[in-house]
Amino acid sequence: MSITRKKAILRKLSRDWLAGYVPAGRFIHAGQVEMLDLGGKVIQVAAEDLKWICYVRDFNSGELNNPERLLRRTFAGRPRGEGLFVRIRLRDGDLIEGLTANDLTLIGGDGLFLTPPDLRSNTQRIWIPRSAVDEMEVVAVVGAAKRKAIASVAAEEAQAQERLF
Repeated sequence: MSITRKKAILRKLSRDWLAGYVPAGRFIHAGQVEMLDLGGKVIQVAAEDLKWICYVRDFNSGELNNPERLLRRTFAGRPRGEGLFVRIRLRDGDLIEGLTANDLTLIGGDGLFLTPPDLRSNTQRIWIPRSAVDEMEVVAVVGAAKRKAIASVAAEEAQAQERLF
C-alpha cells in the first residue's frame, strides 16, 4: 500500500521549523511524527514538541520566519465552509481559528485538523497536536442546521403528499 506524502512545514513550540513531506493521515507512531525531509532522510519528531503541521502549496515562500505564510489566523466574518468553527489558544499563547470536522475525531486522537481562515494563503490545512492546545472554544456550528431544515421540509412534503392520495 503506497503512502502519499504531502508538502508540510512542521513548526515546533520552540519556534524552529522543518520542511519536508508528511503523510496526509496516520503519521503518528509511538508519539513520534515521521517526516521525509528535503534531503531524503526520514526524521522522527516528538508530537509533544510540535506546535502544528501546516500542509502547504509550496516550500519557496521566501520568508524565513513564516514559511507557512499564515498571515490571517482569525476569520474576518462567519466562515463559509461546513463544520465546527473553533478558536484555539496554544501553549505558547498564539490564537488561531479554523474549521474542523464535526465528528468523533474532535474528541479522540492525537490532534485535530483545521482548515485555516485564509484559503488563498500557502497553508491549505493545519494539524494541531492535543499537547499544544491550551484551550479550545467552539464558536459556531456552520452548515449543519441548513441540512436539518431541508430534511424536515422534505419530510413534511412527503407527509402532505401521502394525505392527498
